[in-house]
This record gives sequence, structure tokens and C-alpha cells, in this order.
Amino acid sequence: MDWRPRAELPQEVVAGLPLFCEGGYLPSVAGQGSVPLLGSASGEAASALPIYASGLSARYEIDRALYLEGEVRLQQGNFVMTGDQAHYDQTSGAVALSGGLVSRGDGFLLTGDEAQYDTASGQFRLNTATFLLHEAEMRGTAQTLSRVAEDQVRIEQGVLTTCAPGRNDWAIVASDIELDRAEGFGTARHVRLEVLDTPVFYWPYASFPIDDRRKSGFLYPSFGTSNTGSGLYLSIPYYLNLAPHYDATLTPQYIHGRGLFTEVEGRYLSRFGESVLQLGYIGNDGDFKDENPGEDGERWALDFATRATFGTGWTGYGDYSVVSDNDYLGDLNRTLDIANTTHLLRRGGVRYVSANQYFEAYASGYQTIADYITEANKPYAQLPEIIYGGRTELGWLETSLDSEYSYFYRDNELLTGVDRANAQRLRLLPQLALPMRRLWGYAEPSLTLDYTRYQLEDYEVNGRANPDRTVPVLEWDSGLYFDRRTALFDVPYNQTLEPRLYYAWADADSDQDALPDFDSALRSFSFDELFRRNRFSGGDRVGDANRMTLALTSRFNDLNNGTERARFSLGQVYYFDDRDVTLNGLGAGTRSESSLAGEAVLRPLDTLDLRSSLLWDPRDNATEESRSQLLFHTADYRYLASLGYTYSRDAIEQSDIGAVIPVTDQISLIGRWVHDAQLDRTVGSLAGLEYNSCCWSLQVVHQNYLTDDEELESRVLFQIQLKGLGGGGDSSSAISDAIYGFDERERRRFGTQYR
Repeated sequence: MDWRPRAELPQEVVAGLPLFCEGGYLPSVAGQGSVPLLGSASGEAASALPIYASGLSARYEIDRALYLEGEVRLQQGNFVMTGDQAHYDQTSGAVALSGGLVSRGDGFLLTGDEAQYDTASGQFRLNTATFLLHEAEMRGTAQTLSRVAEDQVRIEQGVLTTCAPGRNDWAIVASDIELDRAEGFGTARHVRLEVLDTPVFYWPYASFPIDDRRKSGFLYPSFGTSNTGSGLYLSIPYYLNLAPHYDATLTPQYIHGRGLFTEVEGRYLSRFGESVLQLGYIGNDGDFKDENPGEDGERWALDFATRATFGTGWTGYGDYSVVSDNDYLGDLNRTLDIANTTHLLRRGGVRYVSANQYFEAYASGYQTIADYITEANKPYAQLPEIIYGGRTELGWLETSLDSEYSYFYRDNELLTGVDRANAQRLRLLPQLALPMRRLWGYAEPSLTLDYTRYQLEDYEVNGRANPDRTVPVLEWDSGLYFDRRTALFDVPYNQTLEPRLYYAWADADSDQDALPDFDSALRSFSFDELFRRNRFSGGDRVGDANRMTLALTSRFNDLNNGTERARFSLGQVYYFDDRDVTLNGLGAGTRSESSLAGEAVLRPLDTLDLRSSLLWDPRDNATEESRSQLLFHTADYRYLASLGYTYSRDAIEQSDIGAVIPVTDQISLIGRWVHDAQLDRTVGSLAGLEYNSCCWSLQVVHQNYLTDDEELESRVLFQIQLKGLGGGGDSSSAISDAIYGFDERERRRFGTQYR
């Protein structure tokens, strides 16, 4: 069996002591002498280097031998070893050392009872050896440890573990291990994994990397419960190092109730960038055939992504995803980078960015994978879309142009009326602005001409296939900065007061309902929307406006370290005219003021965050929307906790709580619960435990989740991690999605994990 960390760079290891553990290995001391385990640091042949030897007593036989006793120290180049006795045969160049042998180098420590060293070749053999690798916090023993050549080390009857001295919770045992620096990997024969000195797994042969070079071989398996009601799934990935610039991973999986499912990933690296192709295939999905009579059970998916950098500001990209059926992602997807969503994006193009210009040209489309979305509500493809933006200064003035050309296409053969339309659309937004900025404030008046022209297909607006729209827009954005020094609990703070005034006027006609809707939507109101002049996204609706926003922000910055400990923001829009422009009947309004929009962020401690946003209607004296979240973790991320509340009037009211709480030094409880008050039911939960003994951990969690059919389904997830060797299972990703900070907790304990 082979181990292969999926990384272009060496796997990072968190320096210092293991998380949650007391004690640790003393750091190595450079400069005390260093014997590289693989190769000579000097690069010179051993026979060309002088030999230095010392001891409390010495006996020398001329031209024959040297005998040393007591605090013996032998050095040749970078080879240094200390012991009780040494015998140097001058004729053969062989040195025999014995009695409490120690060789300490930069990053490791070797000890043993007896050693033989050849001064001519640099080969040595250490009997009854122990070794310690400081950076990896890894230790082991060997019956013999030999350097048989400059780039090769052989270990016989070796034992390796990352557990603390005195306890072997787990260990890798092999009868014969060979490390080859020239090839960048090691091999081992008759390998077994022992837990508490009991063999639990056996490999007749294994190979593994000893540097950052990649090597073909099996990766760690993943396992858990299947989503067909009962039984398990098991996957055993195999990594293929095909060439320095491309590789592949084959992941066969057995899923109870479904059968053999296979996923393949291929990666290609060129001088421009990286491309990744992912495929999934199952030839006979038994559970899918049972739920969909008449289907043959063959299912597949494809995902392709590429990124390129051409230089001088030019980049390129491409993303393409497709699945065989609408239920594939929920039933099968495990490793493909496709989110479980309603539309799969296909998009590719080029982009240019400079200090004053921006250009992008791309084509995009979608695959809709939700049964409830009608033909009229499916998104349009853009074939292509071309965007250009440029800015320049004319003395005090700043001029800019934002432009966009799109060809919107959708198969509308079964539709009628405005839903049947395809079109070309050109939008130009020239702007003239007068930016005025000082340390104490700013003001920026601007004038924009928002021009849009269509070339419609299979539809006309008032008898015209090429309608256009011109909307003049005036804006004024201004703000002031005030600050003062204050103190709280003997901590000095700088408090700011930042009033902001924003005015927008747009003379937009109210008869835009006749225009098609290719990419527009009514924006959700929030604090950020206070400073947007158009309440619609996209380019098919320009909202009429005669409005002014007043807002105030105050910040508290810790003067000891510069941290923003608190931020409070509150604002409201005042309307001087009714809003008439609508989209699908939404967007109009007659009220003279908006709801109050507020945000608050508190960070009294580096380990505690409180974030809250609120929309409050002063007329009804009622909350329209709110979202609050309390996040806590200790400095070492041993304790984690989150409290959340989400509310939208007449839509949703949910509360959630998540935590990781240690109950002993080794055992922690993991849990999250999400409750919907309007449905009066649990809509998601996760409960389990983690066992951690510094050198390994086990996670077992039970998860309930709400499906698209509003049914609560369950699954059990496992994960085992051996420090320094990785592990198998799939619980960590689910826990990280549910509990804030859990991914950082994993990183600190096991280092950065690569696929």
C-alpha cells in the first residue's frame, strides 16, 4: 500500500506541542554536530575528510589502531557520535563504538548500544537504535539502522509512532524499511498497524514519500453510512502520479443499496495555470431504479474548471458542470466540486485588469436541476457577455464609462408573450464625478446617463423590436470623520463617529414592465442597500429614485493592538416621491421612509464575536428581519460555541446552537441543533463525540438533515486521524460546516490537510 499526500507542496506540520497535550519533545539543537540521515551535508567523499576523536583515556598502536574510553566523541565532516568506548582500525578505516551512543542533529536524535562506522565510505550501522524526529514529533525504534549508501538508509524491525513516550496507542511496525533520497520515497515490507500493541491491519508491502515529490499509490480510505437507509459506504482512492505536470485520482466506492460508484479526478498544470477534470459514474444504481421505475440506473456527472494567467493583466477561466439527472448531487456526489444547488453554471472567458481599465468577455449558461422550476423561470444563457469599464481624470473631474453587451438566449419554443423573447442588449453608463476627499471627510457629486437598447427576437414592445431607455441619474455621497480618545476598564480606545449622507435621483419611466426580464431581480433590503441608487439588480430595470439616506457609524479601536472591538451602524432612507417601477409586481412603494437598518459587531475578546443585523419598521413598531450570531472559542480552539437566530417576518424564524465541549482531557462532546419556530420542528441536528489522545483521534457523529422533500433523514459519520499519517472517514467536513471554528481546530491538531 502507498501513502500520498495530495499536494503540490510539502505538507505543513504545525510547530510546537500537540494540541490539548502537556509536555513534548525538547527541540533539537543545531551546532552540536549533525549526521544527516540521508547523505553528507558537505557533499564531499568521507575518505577526503579528516577524522577527529577524543576521550578521557586513549591508547594508540602506531599505524594500526586507536582505543578510546570515557566520554568518547568522534567526528568526520558532519558525522558526530558520542559514546563510552571506541576502536578505530587504521588499516581498514572501520570504527566500532559502544556504550550509550548518541548522535544529535538538526531535527533528529539517534541513540543505540553499538555502532560500526566506515570512515572511507561514510556507511554506518547502529544496533538497538532509537530515533526521534523533532519537527514531525515522531519517534521509533529499530533492531538496526544503517546508512548503506550516501542516499539510502535501511531500518530493520522498525517501529514508528507519534504517541508520547511510554504509551503506544498506535504504531506502524515493519520488518524492513528502505529510504531512498535520490528517488524521494521509502519502501516497507510486512507492514502492520498496531493499536495498543495489538495488530489490526496488515500490508505485505508499502511505499511512502519522504519529501515533497509525488508518488502513485493508495490514499486513505473514507467510510460512513450510506444515504439509502442502512448499511455503509467505503471508498479507497488511488493516486496516479503520471507526470510532473499532470496526475489523476481514481476513487472506487461501494455504496450500500446502490452498488459500485466511481469518481475520477485529473489535474493538469501548464505554464499558464491549472485545469481540473472530475467525473462520476455508476452503471447500475439499484436504489435509483427502485425510486424511479423505468430508469436503467446509469448515472453520471462531469465538472471541469480551468484558470490561466497570460501576463500584462490578462487572465482566463472556464467552469463547466453537468449531471445526468436532477437527483445526482443529493444521492451520489462526494468529491466532485459541485455544490448541491438548483442551477449548474457553465462559464468561460477572458479578463483584463489595469489601474484604470477593466475588460471581460465570456459565455455562460446553466443546467437547471430542480423539478419545481418552470420553463419561464429558467435563467438565460449569455452568448456572449462583454463588459468594459474605464476611468480617467480631467483635472478636478473624474470621468468613467461602464458598458455591457449581452446576447440572451433560452429555448423558448413552448412559451408565449414576453417569456418567449430572446435579445441582444447594450447598456452604457457614462459618468462625470467631482471627488473631494480630505482626512476629515469626503464629498462626491456625480452625474450618470444610464442608457439601454434592445434588439428583441420573437417579441416586440409597443410594436418595436429595438426599444431603448435613457435614465439620467444624479448622486451625492458624502461623509465626515470624527474621533476621540476614551477608555473602558483601563483599556485605551479610539472612538470614531462617521455620519454619512447619500442622495440619489433617477428619472426612470414607470412603463418598464413591457420590457423582458433577462437578468434582473429586486434586491433584498439591508444596511448595504442604503447606499445603492438602483433597487434592482441586473440591467432590465432601472428604479426611479428621489431619495436621501442618513446613516451613522461608530467604531471602537483598541489602541493597544489596533483591533476593532466594536462597530455600530444605523441608517434609514427618506423618499421624496413614490416608487413606480416594478418587476413582476414587486418594487413599488408609497411610504416616505424605509425601515431602519442597523448592524452591530462586538469583539470584546479575541476569542468572542457577536454580530447582529436588523431591519425594524418604526410605523408598525415591528422587526422585519434580524440575524444574530454569537461565536466563541478558546485560544487553543479546545472549546467552541455558537448561538444563532434568524428571523424574517412571515417567512422564517430559526434558532441554532452548536458547541464542542471537552468533558475529559481526551473526550469532547460535539453537537448542533437547528429549530424552526414557525414549523415547530427540528430542521437539522448533529450530535456525537470525539476522542483525542494527542497522537490519534476518533469522531463519531449522528446527523439529521432536511431534504428537498422536507423530510428529515439521518446518517452516521466517522473519522479516524493518526497524527502524522492522516486518516479515514468523512465527519470533519460535516462538522466544520455546522460549527464555526472546527476546521481551525482540526488544522491546529493535525496540521494543514491536503486532498
